[in-house]
Amino acid sequence: MALDNFLRVQGFVAVSSLILWGFAAQSEPTHAIAMYGAPALPEGYANLPYVNADAPKGGDIVLGNTGGFDTLNPFVLKGTSPWQLPFFTHETLMGRSWDEPFTLYGLLAETVETDEARTWVEFTLREGTTFSDGSPLTIEDVLFSFELLGTQGHPRYLSLYSQVESITQTGERSVRITFNSDNRELALLVGLRPILSKAQWEGRDFANASVQDIPLGSGPYTVSDYETGRYVTLTRNPDYWGADLAFRRGTSNFDSIKLDFYGDSKVLFEGFKAGEISAVREFNAETWNSQYDFPAITRGDIIKSVIPHQKPSGMTGFVMNTRRAPFDDWRIRDALIKAFNFEYINDTLTGNSQPRITSYFSNSILGKEDGPAKGRVAELLLPYQDTLPAGTIEGYDLPVADGSARNRKGIRAAMLQFEAAGYMVTDGKMKRGDGTPVSFSILIQKGSTEDIAIAELYLRALERLGIAATIETVDDAQYFARTGEFDFDITVFRRAMSLSPGNEQKLYWGSEAADQPGSRNLMGARSPAIDAMIGAMLTARDSTDFIAATRALDRILTAERFVIPFWSYTEGRIAHVRQMKYPATLPIYGDGAEWMPEVWWWADES
Repeated sequence: MALDNFLRVQGFVAVSSLILWGFAAQSEPTHAIAMYGAPALPEGYANLPYVNADAPKGGDIVLGNTGGFDTLNPFVLKGTSPWQLPFFTHETLMGRSWDEPFTLYGLLAETVETDEARTWVEFTLREGTTFSDGSPLTIEDVLFSFELLGTQGHPRYLSLYSQVESITQTGERSVRITFNSDNRELALLVGLRPILSKAQWEGRDFANASVQDIPLGSGPYTVSDYETGRYVTLTRNPDYWGADLAFRRGTSNFDSIKLDFYGDSKVLFEGFKAGEISAVREFNAETWNSQYDFPAITRGDIIKSVIPHQKPSGMTGFVMNTRRAPFDDWRIRDALIKAFNFEYINDTLTGNSQPRITSYFSNSILGKEDGPAKGRVAELLLPYQDTLPAGTIEGYDLPVADGSARNRKGIRAAMLQFEAAGYMVTDGKMKRGDGTPVSFSILIQKGSTEDIAIAELYLRALERLGIAATIETVDDAQYFARTGEFDFDITVFRRAMSLSPGNEQKLYWGSEAADQPGSRNLMGARSPAIDAMIGAMLTARDSTDFIAATRALDRILTAERFVIPFWSYTEGRIAHVRQMKYPATLPIYGDGAEWMPEVWWWADES
């Protein structure tokens, strides 16, 4: 049975089996590289398994974003750019299949080669690769891009660049990258760095470029029109160099994709109902069930599609900034989690239709197991037992409320934790030992109506604890600037997790990223144990150690109580005009920018 068919039959068990196969070695140039096992698609494959290879080209769609933008450069820290841009306008040496945990197929690169230990990797460019203006994309551009992004790019590129020992041109169309650390994932990660034009940026200030300086890419789409903060129009390049590539077959089918920006999600939804937007993603099950009944849906002009996936839950919730008191005390974080009346909030806002996230990798083989740590997981954690928060080794589960509005049990438990940390209620106010009242704010983007609704319900519980908390709403630019500088008490948090976690974990909660502006370590995690578990994941030589290290990391992150978890998104929900079609075969990762609109197409109906 072919691997892709096996995945369909076995579901998530098949995904797990890919991990259990262990690591495959590369010894010669090949068309693909996998983190675990062997690539599913052979050399000479016709197309990715989740596309319609015969999808027609044509049609113009409009997608909605909330907020605004002040730059069209998604590769630097400065400014806010439309999040979809890099998916459509720029390319990398290798492209990812979203039907496998972590496998890359040649895109700009024709072949990839690495040694068994993955201490180096070599790519050979395809002949005829060009930027969207028709200029050749060469090895010089590859070399330049790695240095540019590694020195002037967004902080997310810095960790990888620091682990590169050398980048050397080995032929007219080939480049070898050698690493200075024992990290098997690097051979794949370098294949996913965007390639920029040396001719455009050499000698210029890349990090502070103006909105008019749009980075030249080699992707299927180009920015054809925009108005800062209001809209961006992406037009399919009729001269796109890779149109006949197997990896691209059946993708990038729409003639144009316009991104319209709205003040908040309610206004965006009204725009969708009025026919101004072609498709929206809905993350609230109750809203999906109760509000998607307007005339266009009953007429059949709008279709509701549910897209399942097999990804880990990731983490969504309110993150607490441990760089600031009182959130630097795990007992206070525990108290604030106990005070969060999830069962009541979930019932009020989603009709109790979405399960709670229980850990960062829940809903997957990588998630922590219930009860005390055992086996290899315990072995990894025991050297750090004196520094680990309560519940890491012995087991920790989120509190469960009775579903009532007042949540008396949860409030009492929270009060006890505050008292254990030296706080007490005086004159109806929670106060520190020096008599200073406890107060903080929850930072939320304007237009994030669901997050605001959650916060408003949470504030009622905090009032019962004598805590004066407020909600602070700011526009996108202010939000990204403040979170980039860690200028908040509590804010909204979302981290998606893959079936192959790796180096990105350093940026999410590694100690080096704790004070690095622009890093995604919003909670300010600074733990030798976390760093050690990430290191164990990256250096694991067999699947048993890799899974154990990930489960151990999951235990620490969950027990640290950095985040007040919300509900999980176990399936995608997309409402779209009936002319937008998608393939019957779905990837294991489900929905995402690489799926909608990447593999969808337009079909006019008579």
